[in-house]
Amino acid sequence: MSFRKIINDPVYGFITIDDELIYKIISHPFYQRLRRIHQMALAQLVYPGAVHTRLQHSLGAYHLMCNALHELQSKGIAVSAEEEQAAKIAILLHDIGHGPYSHALENTLIRSVNHETISLLLMKKMNTELNGKMQMAIDIFTNVYPKKFLHQLISGQLDVDRMDYLIRDSFFTGVSEGVIGYDRIIKMLTVHNGELMIEEKGIHSIEKFLVSRRFMYWQVYLHKTVLCAEKMLVNIINRARAVKAQSLSVVFNIFLNEEYLEAGIENHLDNFCALDDYDVLSTIKFWTKHPDKILSILCRDLINRNLLKIKYSGSKIPPELINEKRELAMKYLNINKEDAGYLVFSGEVQNKTYSNQDEHINILFKDISVKDISEVDNALINQSLFGTVKKFYFCFLNMDLQIKM
Repeated sequence: MSFRKIINDPVYGFITIDDELIYKIISHPFYQRLRRIHQMALAQLVYPGAVHTRLQHSLGAYHLMCNALHELQSKGIAVSAEEEQAAKIAILLHDIGHGPYSHALENTLIRSVNHETISLLLMKKMNTELNGKMQMAIDIFTNVYPKKFLHQLISGQLDVDRMDYLIRDSFFTGVSEGVIGYDRIIKMLTVHNGELMIEEKGIHSIEKFLVSRRFMYWQVYLHKTVLCAEKMLVNIINRARAVKAQSLSVVFNIFLNEEYLEAGIENHLDNFCALDDYDVLSTIKFWTKHPDKILSILCRDLINRNLLKIKYSGSKIPPELINEKRELAMKYLNINKEDAGYLVFSGEVQNKTYSNQDEHINILFKDISVKDISEVDNALINQSLFGTVKKFYFCFLNMDLQIKM
């Protein structure tokens, strides 16, 4: 009797797991930890429904990978059973290296190590446990496997990772602008000269995909209130380190005190996988009563959603305005200028809808010619969405919501 498990997903319906090795990977504690990592960090403070997890996202990306591979095989593109299994494993584990609150704390909680690096370390550790059965998945993930289109399905301009997070994040936030025709895009996938491409008939679906991605970034991922909350979270970690605050969680303290630096993160993978959003959140609640005024204010205000005020600007924030707001915070809370910097600060964010500098979205025409989507006649992407949009933000203390301490 063949192996078969089904998972009921709110976005796609039933997702089928029909491979025992894949089911063993899903059941692994490293993977199950993703249940305790929110996909969208603190976006739930703006969109209350955005409480879905990295596990849900990875299963969704796995489902789209299954559909994409089936479509390519139906078009005569050679994908062996072993390659199919490996590609599915690679997409399942592509985000396994995310730490608490995902991108919000990346390079803050663990400095100079991105989640892709940790994902690879965890995959190698699991591969050892599974007697090398994941090696092809690792080769596809690291883009050393000869069939480049398999890697492009995992990490590229049109990867199934992006397709799932757009449709899933749109579903859970209720932001309809993120809805994309993922099924149509998958139907239009093809491979030419070893590269993943889109058939000519899919041009408008890709344009809609890129436009939706642009809207989701500015309306959801880089929503000013979401950005403010996440910057407050970063400042909480930085302030805690500055005043040597300790957590009730032993494993959190390992990373808070940066004890992992001497031995390297590769020797703390078990500790890393014991850390999740709940450790950080419970610690923030604990620190609301911390004797350090700045740390307690940041923690209390984040827990109660009494966030700093934030403004976006098309130009750099004038230094005199920053200094003015810092002086007010210093006077109001009786703190020094350095401390005020945790409550009044500025920075910049940017997003590009599409860039052909890194990787192309290539369109395959019926005459076998290939064009980048930005070079297609009358292409929307060529007219208005090509390039990077940059915004400057300014966060400062909301005096009306503060209680003098």
